[in-house]
Amino acid sequence: MTYHLKTTTARLMAGAALALSLSAMGAAADTIRFWTTEEQPERLAKQQEMAAAFEAASGTTVEVIPVSENDLGTRATAAFAAGDLPDVIYHTLQYALPWAEAGILDTDAATDVIEELGNDTFASGALGMASTADGFASVPVDGWTQMLVYRKDLFDAAGLEAPTTSANVLAAIEALHSPPDLYGFVAATKVDENFMSQVLEHVFLANGVSPVGPDGFAPLDEAATTEVLEFYKAIAEASPPGELFWQQSRELYFAGRAAMIIWSPFILDELAGLRDSAPPTINDDPTTRDLAAATGIVTNFAGPSNPDGAAWADIRYFGITSDADTDAAMEFVKFSMDDGYTQTLSIAPEGKFPVRTGTSDEPGKFQEAWAALDVGVDRRAPLGDLYAQEMIDEIVGGLNVAQRWGVTEGQLALASMMINAQPINRIVRQYIDGEIDAAAAVAAMNDELAGIE
Repeated sequence: MTYHLKTTTARLMAGAALALSLSAMGAAADTIRFWTTEEQPERLAKQQEMAAAFEAASGTTVEVIPVSENDLGTRATAAFAAGDLPDVIYHTLQYALPWAEAGILDTDAATDVIEELGNDTFASGALGMASTADGFASVPVDGWTQMLVYRKDLFDAAGLEAPTTSANVLAAIEALHSPPDLYGFVAATKVDENFMSQVLEHVFLANGVSPVGPDGFAPLDEAATTEVLEFYKAIAEASPPGELFWQQSRELYFAGRAAMIIWSPFILDELAGLRDSAPPTINDDPTTRDLAAATGIVTNFAGPSNPDGAAWADIRYFGITSDADTDAAMEFVKFSMDDGYTQTLSIAPEGKFPVRTGTSDEPGKFQEAWAALDVGVDRRAPLGDLYAQEMIDEIVGGLNVAQRWGVTEGQLALASMMINAQPINRIVRQYIDGEIDAAAAVAAMNDELAGIE
């Protein structure tokens, strides 16, 4: 692997020089370029405000350049070939390790930033997914985890434990499933929907099952995969009939007709009646907060073969490039993750959980600031006013167990191809419809997944 490396001595000398420059406000301003995929006007404006605050503190101008997420990979590769990369790139998980291996990212710089800010101030799962042999590919910025959303009021009334395990989910279905008034679950069953793919990966991860290993395809363990299949069939049987995806999940839960669903955190403001296009219908008031008050969430979900559990996550990172003005880029990233971190998170708090919860001196500083940020569309309110501290802790804590297929094995691209081809969706649906048994389903998945490359 080829990396853009600098000596320790040079790094220390540069750091000392930069410290002097930050205090010398009359010094001439340098300029660095920052690519961001948060290109919507309101989000872009918040990043420009944060960049202006950094310039006021450091004298370094940041040119904030919006880049389409679909074009990011192509543009970065072309810029690398031309020796014209920006200094910092805000990027998705999929690029962290491949870009590090290709030499696009300065892994020493990212590692130094993380160590200076304090490794223990970052969510361990978010850090782990950007881990290299010698440090970190990029600096984790924000992210979100998929959640099991449930009617905590009904669980409490029935004396049920929170659905943190598959066993607890099945016990809750047994106690609460009473269709058509209340379905125990609303599972994803529409084969060609990415929603089903995402939910299934979550459930497979929860039981420690993955189709990839360090060398590529890894056959699914039959026993553990059978447990996943049996669980998914049980939640599908506790769901309404038909082709179900995100829309039915949300509508039925909002109407008070579902005890549990799996969803992203972008439902949190809707649950509290803050979005007119997706109002709760549990009562006659579309702005009601009653449903939010009655809701609990689980991020770390565990299957019988994986008691530690897992949370499916989408994490974003700051990458410092091999063409960067390294010292200025490092200072910008540190500022964005410290003095400017609340501004960074304010771009979209419902989908930007703080991967850095605080500082060494103030461990909860950024989590508290994040919980005070407004969410919503037609009405706005802080998450901390909508949900109890226990919920806030659960939301943020899920980032410690954040996982995705293929990340730690260096096979995220292959795992993504497997997911996008949707053989798992199709075969799981065949199983829950009774067309094949579990052994045949595992064999069919292994056969089809082995041919994807």
